[in-house]
Amino acid sequence: MPYSMAASHMAGKSATDKIFGAAAAANAAKAKLGRENVVDATIGVLLDNSEKLVVLPTVEKVYKSLPMAEIAPYAGIAGQPDFLEMVQVAAFGDNKPEAYTKAVSTSGGSGAIHHTIWNYSELGDTILTHDWYWDPYSVLSDAMLRKLDTFSLFDAANKFNIESFASKVNELLARQTSLVVILNTPAHNPVGYSLSGDEWDQVLEVLKKVKADKKITLLVDVAYLDYAGEKNATRAFMKKFGGLPENILVIVAYSMSKGYTVYGMRTGAMIGISSNQDVAAEFANINQYMSRATWSNINRGAQQLLTAIYKDAAAQAELEKERAAYYKMMAERAELFTTEAREAKLAMVPYIAGFFLSIPAKNPDAVCTRLRDDNIFAVPLAKGVRVAVCALPAGKVKGVPTKIAQALAEVDK
Repeated sequence: MPYSMAASHMAGKSATDKIFGAAAAANAAKAKLGRENVVDATIGVLLDNSEKLVVLPTVEKVYKSLPMAEIAPYAGIAGQPDFLEMVQVAAFGDNKPEAYTKAVSTSGGSGAIHHTIWNYSELGDTILTHDWYWDPYSVLSDAMLRKLDTFSLFDAANKFNIESFASKVNELLARQTSLVVILNTPAHNPVGYSLSGDEWDQVLEVLKKVKADKKITLLVDVAYLDYAGEKNATRAFMKKFGGLPENILVIVAYSMSKGYTVYGMRTGAMIGISSNQDVAAEFANINQYMSRATWSNINRGAQQLLTAIYKDAAAQAELEKERAAYYKMMAERAELFTTEAREAKLAMVPYIAGFFLSIPAKNPDAVCTRLRDDNIFAVPLAKGVRVAVCALPAGKVKGVPTKIAQALAEVDK
């Protein structure tokens, strides 16, 4: 065994991210063969149909108009006051729930997940999410000495599996006093599913039946919210978070990465929603404290960017128009993919909207390795293969579903 200086709970840990690994392999192939000869469906950033990184014009214009005196100074630990107000406007739209709400700035959506796990679960607890999930949920849980368990996202009819969800909630609360639940919706990463209003009603009914001496924290990861459909239609479910029992705290993990195409600025917010004023105040206090103990404060320039846009009705309208155009672009790519998938008899996980779609597979690593023979690069997940339609130009979609079907037939055993 190699000599180690690490603490016992960190010995042997390392970051092996399959997403960035697949992207690196795709980039190497492009350097060797030419970009035009490689299909890169790996990385979760928005590219136009000439494979150039999209930066929303309104975002670029507003950011460049900000004086350095608004960008360079430290931000407040909890976040800039105007940002904490405007990020709620951005997140809720016209669907702010009737409840006490508080916001705290975070290092992207990941920061919101980090704080939620640390501050609302006990050491050794199990966190619950769906069986199709973004892998860092597991990494974050493990790094903070928690476990991650899953319920089946879909039932036999390819709808949200409320029976599996209820069963797992009750199973975990039989041995825990509190439970953190993570749901990624709308435009789920990695499958592109969005819970319907009726499915949300079922989820909340399960949680409301939990005994009052048990605590539920429901984290809703809305990283892809702004590319899920019409602005207020996709936010309508948030109204349902009003009037919940005081032992249910809802936290919305809001990220600026996708909705503002500022991935590297690592800015977002966690928004706490509670029927109890004391719980909301505690939310602001403990998450600000945890921020001070983790990263101190967050990118001030990105906070000023969002604030400036949402204080300017014309800029906000222009931004939403730009997002709508790119939502349409991704929807067209997904339609091309799903149409050919049906013709190739390629099974897909139900896709509604968003950056990604997924194909079930028994041996995803083997399938993705086989696809590289055809210069197609996708991401292997635990339950299948992820295709980033956000980065896949329409002109390169044709043939990909057929090639995936062939790879499955050859190596998915």
